Amino acid sequence: MTELVVRPLADAFMQVGVYVAVMVALFGWLRWRYGDRITDGLTRRPRLGPLVGALLGVSPGCGGAIVLMPLYARGKVSFGTVVAALAATMGDSSWVVLAWNPLFALKIHTLLFAVGLVTGYVVDALGIDPARRRARPGIPAVVGAVGAPTTRAVPAVVGRAVVGRAVPAAATGAAPAAPVASALAGPVGAVPTQPVGPGGSAGPRSRGTVAGRTGLLDGLRRPDPATAFWGLTTPAFAVSVPVVFQMVDPTVLTRALGGVDPYLALGVLGTLVAVLIFAAGRGRLADDSLETAYPQSLRETLRHSAHEASFVTVWVAVAYLGWQVITTVTGFDGSQLALTGLLGVLVGAAIGLIPGCAVQIVFTGLYVSGGLPLPTLVANAISQDGDALIPLAALRRHSAALATVITTIPAAAVGAALLVVL
Repeated sequence: MTELVVRPLADAFMQVGVYVAVMVALFGWLRWRYGDRITDGLTRRPRLGPLVGALLGVSPGCGGAIVLMPLYARGKVSFGTVVAALAATMGDSSWVVLAWNPLFALKIHTLLFAVGLVTGYVVDALGIDPARRRARPGIPAVVGAVGAPTTRAVPAVVGRAVVGRAVPAAATGAAPAAPVASALAGPVGAVPTQPVGPGGSAGPRSRGTVAGRTGLLDGLRRPDPATAFWGLTTPAFAVSVPVVFQMVDPTVLTRALGGVDPYLALGVLGTLVAVLIFAAGRGRLADDSLETAYPQSLRETLRHSAHEASFVTVWVAVAYLGWQVITTVTGFDGSQLALTGLLGVLVGAAIGLIPGCAVQIVFTGLYVSGGLPLPTLVANAISQDGDALIPLAALRRHSAALATVITTIPAAAVGAALLVVL
């Protein structure tokens, strides 16, 4: 029973979940702290679009690719920039390979970056852009009603209270309007770099302010599964590192704790907490959105990091547990699957067409468990668009459909090439 059920559940959290949590929090902080500088520079240098798109896309998770979607909908970046990001992104599956083998993750992400970069520039060179073709001559292709405000209030749940926060116009896809207050005075159509605060006054994000620190402390005092998640992740990380990297014998820790295996105990408990957080989010198949791509506070960043890490942990647990049960009960080891050769590459690329990250995480988990060959994984990694396709579909339906088809072409080509090379 331990090896059949308990061990896979513990491995999902201790081998993947804790490392995902640390990395997601780090990248979330970087996006919260420096995200505006990246997108502002991108709109000023359109020729670098596919390069920056590939860089944002290849960053772990979906947030980097998501921030480009409203910019494209407002005509600020090219379609090739979007395609570069979608081809380069591995979505939340990247956390799985990063936690499993960082060196392998570096290699596959380098390949994804190169494929995304080339594909993006080819798309721009061919002049492919469905939004431009569908727009009337002389009318800019923007999303949203004329006169939409530069910011909109989005309810953010803090504990049990619901408060409003401002989201930049770039996050909504809405066309910017004339300034609504003297604090926003500037050229018509300019997007403010800072969100509008209560009363229409512009101000910096809450980081570093008394209000921001108070809000963070209040959020931590309120009952929140995310707080419990981080409280559990800290000791779990301390146990996981020496055990996973074989710096200490797990039996030594077990004897020191009176027969309790801390790896199994913390691992199973962590997976259960992840399931609770996942269930609290109503089991959505996509955990990223335009709002989470633009975190407005450190508290919000930590909360979303806990949700994203839980999201990945749950689906990795599904893959690990399902694979363990199948192999134990039936003796099936994956060699019987039609996922090898050219057919496997095509299947991997086709599965990548499915929006969201849930299926892709399970697929990547099968590779980590030894159930998939490398060309099949690479084809899936290039083809998949993660959660970034969902906001693009909401903003530009035809562009989203064409983008996901385009990324499938290099996916099949590169996967087939690997069959020859390997």
